[in-house]
Amino acid sequence: MHILTLCYEFPPIGGGGAKVVAGLTKELVCLGNQVDLVTMAFDNLPRCQQMDGVNIWRVPCLRRKASICHAHEMMSYIVMAQTILPGLVRRNQYDINHTHFIFPDGILAYLLKKRTGLPYIITAHGSDVPGYNPNRFKMLHTLIKPLWLKIVREADAICSPSQFLSRLIEKQIPEKSVSVIPNGFNYRRFNTNLNKTNNILIVCRMFERKGVQYFIRALNDFHIPLQVDIVGNGPYLESIKALAQTIHTDAKIVFHEWLENDSEKLKELYEKAAIFVLPSEAENFPIVLLEAMAAELAIISTKGTGCAEVVGDAALLVNPRDAAGIRSAIDDLLANPQRRKELGAAARTRVESRFSWQVIANQYLSIYQKSIDMRRE
Repeated sequence: MHILTLCYEFPPIGGGGAKVVAGLTKELVCLGNQVDLVTMAFDNLPRCQQMDGVNIWRVPCLRRKASICHAHEMMSYIVMAQTILPGLVRRNQYDINHTHFIFPDGILAYLLKKRTGLPYIITAHGSDVPGYNPNRFKMLHTLIKPLWLKIVREADAICSPSQFLSRLIEKQIPEKSVSVIPNGFNYRRFNTNLNKTNNILIVCRMFERKGVQYFIRALNDFHIPLQVDIVGNGPYLESIKALAQTIHTDAKIVFHEWLENDSEKLKELYEKAAIFVLPSEAENFPIVLLEAMAAELAIISTKGTGCAEVVGDAALLVNPRDAAGIRSAIDDLLANPQRRKELGAAARTRVESRFSWQVIANQYLSIYQKSIDMRRE
């Protein structure tokens, strides 16, 4: 197949959604398909290049930071992407447009279909769905709701990595069924034969809903001299740093801020840590959990979110906003090295069996083919 992919974030910019698109497009090419991808330009990245067999076009926009994108920056991308997309469609006989994120890329997919007739499917990733993250894009979702509904209705298929997110989509538009396809991951990336320290690792974008503040509070009066590595940037980072200055702890808290997705430093942090914590209040299908599972870390995360769907029974789960629960889980894992080892091994087995990219890419190819067959009838 010849596949057009739209995603405003693609490594090295963006978070988990960007990693998903990179992994999926690479695997689709490995399976014999041709993939053209349109994304945001950033810094001095090439405007056109081929990466892992994927043809990439980056369009000029107002984006200023790799770790976060604001609404006005997305709007500049929407405007500029329309200057190249119709030409790409005319020059190439695409079989399908696979768009990631209902907003902003869904707007492009919708307009492109109206202009050229190219059908599209959409994978939602989280904040593009109303109600997923009430603290971000709330006003924007209110303003664009009529267009949001049109985009979803016009799609040949809507996909979601988790039941958690699919229920939010179906709440907005009950007549539209959602196909749940998990995110994939290259689990061979990490070396699991290295000696692990007692280090604790957190990797996420620094938003309030990620719950890192409750982890910091869990470390108050903590008297074990271990290192805590916190990786990520975002608008809540300074609040987290300020909170860390107020607690009494023997843990050494190190803030690494932004690290590139494929950096050796980030890989080293995963491989040497023993415990991974993601105390988020709301998640779709976080890639950082797949990374932690592949690195055989013992994981602490939250109930009632997409996190629980990812880790299954291969982690300790606590309630969101529960500093005492996080502390209890940390104490349990530090006191029981065998328990840590068993959870890490179970996590690695789970990611290998359920979330390989070949398995996930073939599920998407089935969705593409169904769309193509529907148009031939």
